[in-house]
Amino acid sequence: MTRLHGSALRLTIFVGEGDTFRHRPLYGEIIHRAHQAGLAGASAFRGIEGYGASSLIHTNRLLSLSEDLPVAIVIVDDAARVRAFLPQLDDLVTEGLVILDECEVIRYVGRHGEKRAK
Repeated sequence: MTRLHGSALRLTIFVGEGDTFRHRPLYGEIIHRAHQAGLAGASAFRGIEGYGASSLIHTNRLLSLSEDLPVAIVIVDDAARVRAFLPQLDDLVTEGLVILDECEVIRYVGRHGEKRAK
């Protein structure tokens, strides 16, 4: 199990829910690659409304036809491991936003006896 405490980097990738890589949701591909790279953790969060470089507002409101809602993928690990992962995003993220923030990990604890997904 990866131990993580103290200074770390938070990598956040903003993409559209409809973005794909080889016919698979892009957010899922990024999370699977982060897992394969042994990063401490990754989560995808679906937004309810947002816009990006295109200035087109995407929303989940009933009267809106937009189905391409914003998705934020958040990955946290030590700086060296996160920076080593960045080149994988070059081929994946053709539209969107990728940011890095310094952060401090206060607590990182997994469930005891939990089996890892393969």
